[in-house]
Amino acid sequence: MKLIGPFKQIVTLSNLSLRGKLSDEQLEIIVDGGILIDQNKIQEVGNFADLKSENQSIEIEKIEGEQILLPAFVDSHTHICFGGNRANDFAMRNAGKTYLEIAESGGGIWSSVQHTRLASEDELLKTLLERINILISLGITTIEIKSGYGLDVENELKMLRIIKKAQLETQATLISTCLSAHLKPRDFNGDNQEYLNYVLTEILPKVKEENLSERVDIFIEKSAFQPEESKEFLLKTKDLGFEITVHADQFTAGSSRIAVEVGAKSADHLEATIDEDIEFLALSNTVATALPGASLGLGEKFTPARKLLDAGAILAIASDWNPGSAPMGNLITQASILATYEKLTTAEVLAGMTFRSAYALGLNDRGKLDKGLKADFVAYKTDNFQNVLYNQGSLKIQNVYIDGHKIKL
Repeated sequence: MKLIGPFKQIVTLSNLSLRGKLSDEQLEIIVDGGILIDQNKIQEVGNFADLKSENQSIEIEKIEGEQILLPAFVDSHTHICFGGNRANDFAMRNAGKTYLEIAESGGGIWSSVQHTRLASEDELLKTLLERINILISLGITTIEIKSGYGLDVENELKMLRIIKKAQLETQATLISTCLSAHLKPRDFNGDNQEYLNYVLTEILPKVKEENLSERVDIFIEKSAFQPEESKEFLLKTKDLGFEITVHADQFTAGSSRIAVEVGAKSADHLEATIDEDIEFLALSNTVATALPGASLGLGEKFTPARKLLDAGAILAIASDWNPGSAPMGNLITQASILATYEKLTTAEVLAGMTFRSAYALGLNDRGKLDKGLKADFVAYKTDNFQNVLYNQGSLKIQNVYIDGHKIKL
């Protein structure tokens, strides 16, 4: 066993509920705290001096100076396996060009597809690991990563195999999601329905055979796939044994309702979600995932996070890090800004980046500092945990721990 501490404050999140609004008064804050680790799991969290006296002859990792401790963060929605760069898209969008105009000039998702197809496996693995290390340095130790820039059998499998290889080279937990239904590729000879059938019959069986992913996503939107064909596709993927998640209500309302109807783990984006669908989400176990990075990247309104929480929904917050609409990748900065505009409490933001995001990925073994859970946590050199969001991402992580072991940043 190992005892780490003393920390000025340990914020456990252990007594917070999975759904609905949270007040900061509900936060459990242990002053002069320590955390006891045994076999990569949390054994106990409490007063450092008491834990030390109760556990003689154990390894002590002494913390110098004033630090606070939080559960490590979970980013439940990213697209960080990609080739190329779309800085020109961002510049054109800021100059007033429309999505269609950018796409017609060679930008948009199709640009990322072309660059990703041309990139070698070594190139994609190298850049993916670089982005994973950036996320770890931000305190994120569980990362969802989507395919969706291949859009044919060869290249979708290439992306998912690279994510699987990356898992062998990082201590972070990687959760892969097959997003072959990102949009119909321009070089596919057929309509939307025929392409979705192609995904179902040609791509997903190979994904299952090679154990490359247990999750499937689809982008439901006017520019991608339509509601009814998407619902049929999602039900068929469930029959194949996949868990499902949905890009929902980004520009057009209605698809979050489909996510709930088919039992999706999460409905992500929700910038266009209307009040009656907020109530529908709140009555379900489908996680409502806000992606403030996309709002910032596109200049669009934020997910109605306050209304979702007040209605009783499960709200997660993820980065959507991708080369086009959400290039920032800094979850803490994005969540801090979302909190400012949506009036979210610190408890709600921390929950949204930890155990509620973990739930969206089907993980119940992390996101809180509690006995028996995975010993993933992050330390900041500060005397007040509120400074993490107050500094909007500029307060740097002091140390990241995965399975109770300090990670070299």
